[in-house]
Amino acid sequence: MKPAVAAETGPCRLGVISVLGNQFAVQKFGVTPFEYEGTDVQVDWALDDLVFARVRAATGNDPAVRRISYPRNAFDPFYHPKPHLLPDPSEDLPAIVRGFTSNATCERYLVVTKFRLRPQNTNLDLHGIGTYNQGLGSMLRHSHVFANVALTLLDGRSYARVDRTLVDMRNRFSESMRMTENPLKHLDNSDFPTPPEAAASSATLREKTRGLVAEQLDQALPDYLKDQ
Repeated sequence: MKPAVAAETGPCRLGVISVLGNQFAVQKFGVTPFEYEGTDVQVDWALDDLVFARVRAATGNDPAVRRISYPRNAFDPFYHPKPHLLPDPSEDLPAIVRGFTSNATCERYLVVTKFRLRPQNTNLDLHGIGTYNQGLGSMLRHSHVFANVALTLLDGRSYARVDRTLVDMRNRFSESMRMTENPLKHLDNSDFPTPPEAAASSATLREKTRGLVAEQLDQALPDYLKDQ
């Protein structure tokens, strides 16, 4: 399947900037925070292509939706900020996006990034997109796939954030009210990659991860793409 494409000329109603990349976290937890193993594995699952395809689909293949390229390492300050006593505005998303979109002149920019999440009442620190295995010893263990994906909408002139807080809160609440685990998140222990590098060739992990990212996007995009 070829990646979705859009016109590179003409008016740009929405510039899509996907920064999911190709790192997949493989994490193993014990009962205490000291029992931890974690590795980032390089995968070739075209997650950024998937993001653009889902946005295009949500807009009815609107030709005014454009994929915006960015310099390599442009988002390093966002993902790996230097320690400061006070936040550095240059490491914030609006400043980073402003730095490479001066010629794009889009009405708005949709930026899709990863984040770390520590689920409440756990010792887990889940890094972006990946899989984890947790438990006691070698028998009492369970495995899951996770995708911590954030959407940020920016005004194309001021680069101010367009508030979608209520949308995010509603989606998180809806997820928390599930009576059963999302099947895309469930992973048989036999499919947890050992060694971690085996993740790159796992069709199960690839399909579950892509499905989970697509599901989250499809849930959030209708509200993010509204004019108001």
